[in-house]
Amino acid sequence: MMRIIKDKKSKDEFLKKLINRHSEPSKEIVERVTAIIDDVRKNGDKALKRYNEVFDKHKEPLVYEIPDEPVIKDRDIIKMLRFTIKRIKRFHKRQIQPNWQIKEKGIVLGQIIRPLDTVGVYVPGGKASYPSTVLMNIIPAQVAGVKDIVVCMPTPMGEVNPVVISALQELGIKRFYRIGGAQAVAAMAYGTRTIKKVDKIVGPGNIYVATAKRLVFGLVDIDMIAGPSEIVIIADETADARFLAADLLSQAEHDEMASSILITTSEDIAIFVDQQIERLLKTLKKSDIAKKSLKSYGGIIITQDIEEATEIVNTIAPEHLEIMTKDPNEVLKGVRHAGAIFLGAWSPEPIGDYCAGPNHTLPTGGTAKFSSPLGTYDFIKRSSLISVDKQGFSHLAPFVERFATLEGLDAHSMTIRIRKHEHGQ
Repeated sequence: MMRIIKDKKSKDEFLKKLINRHSEPSKEIVERVTAIIDDVRKNGDKALKRYNEVFDKHKEPLVYEIPDEPVIKDRDIIKMLRFTIKRIKRFHKRQIQPNWQIKEKGIVLGQIIRPLDTVGVYVPGGKASYPSTVLMNIIPAQVAGVKDIVVCMPTPMGEVNPVVISALQELGIKRFYRIGGAQAVAAMAYGTRTIKKVDKIVGPGNIYVATAKRLVFGLVDIDMIAGPSEIVIIADETADARFLAADLLSQAEHDEMASSILITTSEDIAIFVDQQIERLLKTLKKSDIAKKSLKSYGGIIITQDIEEATEIVNTIAPEHLEIMTKDPNEVLKGVRHAGAIFLGAWSPEPIGDYCAGPNHTLPTGGTAKFSSPLGTYDFIKRSSLISVDKQGFSHLAPFVERFATLEGLDAHSMTIRIRKHEHGQ
C-alpha cells in the first residue's frame, strides 16, 4: 500500500516531491482571484450577493443574526464545546505578553502591548463545516482583547451548520456574514457597506481563499498561507503498528494533497504498519481520499538511526510531528522545526486538533522553519516607549549626533544641536 523508502536517492527524490507540492498558485487562479477582489472593492455588497447566487446558490441576506436561544438541544454537544473552550482559553491565556520598562538615569524605555482593533475570521463552510476552526481562531483573539471580530462563512444553498452556530453562541458572537471564498477575504480587507474593514484576516480555506489572503497582505495582516495537512511520525521498534497506521490515516483522510509519513529505524515496524493501513482503510468513509493521499504523498522511510530521522524531520519541518519511541523526550532534543509536537503513544494528533488546548492552526509546507502556531500573540501589536529627560539626553546626544553626521542627515543632527544649545551644552 505505502511505498517503503530505504536508499538515499529515493529519500532525496521523495523529499523533493514533498517540497514541490507546495508550489505557488497558477497564473489562472491568481487572475481569477484578482478579478474577484477588484469586483468586491468596486461594487461591495452588490458583488457579494451576486457571488452568493453563483457559487452558493442562494439569495439570503448577507447578515446572519445569531439567535439568543440555543440552536442545539443535545447536552453532550454543548458539554463538548464548553469543555473545549475552557481548555483552549486556559492555554492561550499563558501566551499573554505584559508591558515592560527599563529604567536608567534620565531614560525610560519600554514596550506597550495593545490588541488589534478589528479581526476577520474566515470559517470554511463548503464540503464540510468545522466548529473546531471557530474555536481555534476566535478564542485567541478574544483572549488578546480584540473587541470587534468579523466572521465570514459560506452557506451553500443557504444552509447553516447548527454546531458551528452553537460554537459561535458559546463565544458570544452575535452575527456572521454569509459569504465565502476569495470574495469574503476581499470584503474583510476593503470593507463594504455591510461588512467592516478589518486589520487582520485569519482562518483556513481553499486555494482561492489562500490566494486572496496572499494578495491582500500588506493592506491587512494575515495569519499564514495554509497548505495541505501533513503529519510525520518518528518511531522505533517499541511503537505499536496499529497506533502508527491510525495516526497516518488521520491526516490522509483530509484531502488528496495531504501528506502522511512514517520515519522508522525498524524494518519490521515499516512492514507491520503497511499491513495495518491496508486493513484499516477498509473501515474509513473517506477511504478513497486517503488512498489517493497515501499513494501521492505518503511514505515509510527507513533510517539507520534516530539522528537521521530527526534530520529528515528538520528538512520537512512538518505541521504535525509525533514521536513514538522508547524515550520521546530524548528524540525531541534533536527536533528544530515542527508546528506541533506530540510525545508518546497516547498523544495522537487528533488530541491537538480538538480539545487539548494548543491551537490547531499550524504552519504547513515547511514554513515551521520560520513561523509558529496561531496564538494570542498574533492578535496584538507592540509599541516601543521612549522617555528621555535632560540628563538622559546628555548621555545619548553625542552618539546620536555622530550617527546622523555619518549618515549625512543634517536635520537629524540639528534636532540634537538645538537642544544642546537650549540645555547650555
